[in-house]
Amino acid sequence: MKAIELLRRRIPYTETSFVRGECVLRYDNEAGKGDHRHYRGKESAFTFESPEQLIAAFQRDIARYQREDRDA
Repeated sequence: MKAIELLRRRIPYTETSFVRGECVLRYDNEAGKGDHRHYRGKESAFTFESPEQLIAAFQRDIARYQREDRDA
């Protein structure tokens, strides 16, 4: 099935969220790969169920990233 864009939004969680154009977290549905997630340079499978589930997963990953970044 061809992907349909349901939502496109950038939410700056911190003042430095988009510094240097570095992408540390992204979910997408690339042709040939299907649903997946990019986190700190690594890809992993992700099963899309609904926009609400996707946003909740993204929020959890943001919290994880902020914890890991703070602890580094």
